[in-house]
Amino acid sequence: MNRFPKRLLGLFAVVANVLALVFLFHVNSWGREIAPDIKVETTPVNRDVKLGISFAPIVKKTAPSVVSIYSTQTIHFRTRPFRNPFSDDPFFRQFFGDQPALNGGREFTRKAQSLGSGVIVSPDGYILTANHVVDGADEIKVAIADGKKEFIAKVVGTDPPTDIAVLKIDAKDLPAITLGDSDQLEVGDIVLAIGNPFRIGQTVTMGIVSAMRRNNFLPGGQIINQYEDFIQTDAAINPGNSGGALVDAEGRLVGINTAIIPNDNGGNQGIGFAVPVNLARHSMERLINGGKVTRGFLGVAPQDVDANLAKSFNLPGQNGALVSDVFPDTPAKKAGIKSGDVIVEFNGKEVADAHSLQLMVSECAPGTEATVKLIRDGLARTITVTLGERPVESANNQNESGNSKPDDSKTDALDGVTVADLSLQTREQLKIPNEIKGALVMEVDPDSNSAEAGLKQGDIIVEINRQPVNNAGDAIKLCGQAKGDQILLKVWHRNGNLSGMHYLGVENTKKESKQKQSP
Repeated sequence: MNRFPKRLLGLFAVVANVLALVFLFHVNSWGREIAPDIKVETTPVNRDVKLGISFAPIVKKTAPSVVSIYSTQTIHFRTRPFRNPFSDDPFFRQFFGDQPALNGGREFTRKAQSLGSGVIVSPDGYILTANHVVDGADEIKVAIADGKKEFIAKVVGTDPPTDIAVLKIDAKDLPAITLGDSDQLEVGDIVLAIGNPFRIGQTVTMGIVSAMRRNNFLPGGQIINQYEDFIQTDAAINPGNSGGALVDAEGRLVGINTAIIPNDNGGNQGIGFAVPVNLARHSMERLINGGKVTRGFLGVAPQDVDANLAKSFNLPGQNGALVSDVFPDTPAKKAGIKSGDVIVEFNGKEVADAHSLQLMVSECAPGTEATVKLIRDGLARTITVTLGERPVESANNQNESGNSKPDDSKTDALDGVTVADLSLQTREQLKIPNEIKGALVMEVDPDSNSAEAGLKQGDIIVEINRQPVNNAGDAIKLCGQAKGDQILLKVWHRNGNLSGMHYLGVENTKKESKQKQSP
């Protein structure tokens, strides 16, 4: 009986294992996009080189990667209804009977076109742009820089919280841009903005990085994106530049142009904003590989640390994010993070404020094990937490009634504040959850220390100096017991459909107005 040599059998086994691995790779790849060939350079720009007399070499390198995007959307609308002037006249009604008072308007449709820009990030046709450029579009066309070729693009995915979208066109050997590292940028670095403003054709403008990590920058703190971390630049950005490239002095993509603070005519006045490429890349990679963006979730309500809070919590400075609330059944709760903790580092990176903590957590994948360094009761400690997946954003026992009379000689801490018990009717009117207990703020003297600290009418005081407040009487009592030159409040606050806890540090100094309890 013939037998195969052992060496030959071993070779067959190796080949079979390789084929099996290849088969499994292809099976796992079916039904999803494969990550494109994206070039990334993370070295910082060379700031020791003297400025040249021309940026033409950089423009020649990067401009072919910037495209124009034309999106078309079908809008349905109706004309205004017409009211029959004789519908209520008894004389006409005896002949024609009851007629509709309103004749419905006619329905029309029209095509709305918008213009934006985009950046080719891979030779096989992946394009990075701003979400608002393609949002709601029925058809998207992409024209490459030479203007001689136009493609129909499909939307691979969008991430509205960062205003990022990824498109795909059927093309090969495209001039893909090299991605840089936006964390290496510094204020004063030279940048170029490339796009198609006002439909006049591809345009290049030059400026510097004016500021980093801008958020809540519009009047009144209006938020454009949920995860704002903008690069601010004075390079001219105008309508049509959205989605275009912001490149550094070595021609690497460092941002996606997205917004401006316009002048009265809607044009540029030297203040433009771009999404950092690191944030855009995070969203892009998840959209290409999974079709959606998943973000890490800690489960805390953070707030910035001001001078009063730093003093109240005995902190060395104002860096860090103060945990005003820990939500139940969340990774933070399970890991032992508590309300009143101040998170100063996340995965080894310094936490500057509440916004930076939110960004750090969101950039981690769900299931990531993270280290959190925090300060609790003046002592530093490190906690390990396994992050969950951030849920989709959504708009987010009656107390006994008492009439405690305040002692004016012991109510300096909240001078100018009127408090009341929470009634069932008040809970229903203000949509206060049943689990929230405390004293309702009925009135705040605008000249008081409490108003300066941020206390507002409708807030619920739930703690005073880390002691629970169940009703107005507790608030009066705890204020009377307050020692020192500051008092720490924990407050539940509603802002529109959103609500949450936050801390306030109030100067404990006597003013003319007295704290009082509402009858």
